[in-house]
Amino acid sequence: MPKPDKPEKPGRPAPRWASELWDWTRTLSIALTVVLLLHFFVFNLSTVEGQSMEPTLYEGEWLFVNKISYLIGDPDRGEVVILKDPTDRLEKKEFLVKRVVGVPGDTIEIREGQLYRNGELIVEPYTDTIIDDLDYGPYKVDEGMYFVMGDNRHARASLDSRSFGAVSQDLIRGRADFILWPIAKLNAL
Repeated sequence: MPKPDKPEKPGRPAPRWASELWDWTRTLSIALTVVLLLHFFVFNLSTVEGQSMEPTLYEGEWLFVNKISYLIGDPDRGEVVILKDPTDRLEKKEFLVKRVVGVPGDTIEIREGQLYRNGELIVEPYTDTIIDDLDYGPYKVDEGMYFVMGDNRHARASLDSRSFGAVSQDLIRGRADFILWPIAKLNAL
């Protein structure tokens, strides 16, 4: 003969503090997950170090870096990009801020302090001087590669493609879209 079901004992409800703690833990976990996903795949903030991008960017400024733009498209001429340092000069790889001046298929040349792309003189309103370094090139940018330079064109002021060559797109981490800090310099790039 089957045993009769035992009546269930009513359980004590969880203490209110435990329920509230669970709600806070769940909310913070979801928020942290969203922030981390946005940081790794959509955008992040970067701080400018050094003077290689003067007069456009100065040391200590904060940049809003758009990472998703290059997941769905390619870098274009004139864009300011964040890239992983392609040199072996440091054990810890740093990130550099540079401007794209040549895309795949372009021929870059520096003659008499001026930048030429595909034989045409390029007017660079973001610089404040001619290029102080030696003549360079012509250099043909290969497929999947980008020629980058700092805006500071004084002699040896910028570590860029003139010293390490064009960089592959997989080294480019994102496009710097805005200066966020200091607030007086809030501006689109």
